[in-house]
Amino acid sequence: MSTLSIRNLAKTYFDPYAGEHVTAVRDVSLDVEQGEFVSVVGPSGCGKTTILNMVAGFIPHSGGEILLNGKAIDGPGPERGVVFQSFALFPWKTVLDNVGFGPKMRGVPKAERDKIAHEYLALAGLTHAANRYPNELSGGMQQRVGVVRALANNPAVLLMDEPFASVDAQTRMTLQEELTRIWQERRPTVIFITHDVPEAVFLANRVVVLSKGRVLDQVKVDLPRPRVWDDLIEDDTFKKLSAQVLHMVRSA
Repeated sequence: MSTLSIRNLAKTYFDPYAGEHVTAVRDVSLDVEQGEFVSVVGPSGCGKTTILNMVAGFIPHSGGEILLNGKAIDGPGPERGVVFQSFALFPWKTVLDNVGFGPKMRGVPKAERDKIAHEYLALAGLTHAANRYPNELSGGMQQRVGVVRALANNPAVLLMDEPFASVDAQTRMTLQEELTRIWQERRPTVIFITHDVPEAVFLANRVVVLSKGRVLDQVKVDLPRPRVWDDLIEDDTFKKLSAQVLHMVRSA
């Protein structure tokens, strides 16, 4: 059974400046299996973030349906974790308390949620930062905290909206490697939005290409794991897959 099932999804809104209705997403259907890592790419304005926001429950859809484990999504919920491009950490809370925030909202006792938070911080190599505040961390470390904070709430689906776009190229590559390692250990279901084609291919089991609010095509990524850039950057299969996806995006 699919963790997430999207059927004939559509989103239309009224543009007061143009004085007309605009269709951002039209007739999108997509299944994401439990434990799958799916990257979504496409040109600007193709509907990537709009789809993610509808799956997150932040905005309503105009048509179709979104089912999570067979249940219709009609608003935000803890079974969907979201990681944004901005770090979105609570500046007045320590790293430990940031990571433990989701379990706290679910009523998990402090000793247990601290244990959960320490477990995920160790997974991300951040044990040493547990008692620091976000402003004491680098941008890359803050985003690692954001990722494990979402995972610590044990969501059925992790939604990631260009989470590494605001960091430098070297840090971005390190975060990509760490994300694949964490995914391999915990196997969360991930939908990852990005403009970066090599990033999409590097991370995913499958890349979904959008064009003008529709699914243009899907590409299976059959590359071995664990994935590290030193191994893949000159790999012929990786380069071929990246070129294939890039061609689709540029022609979309």
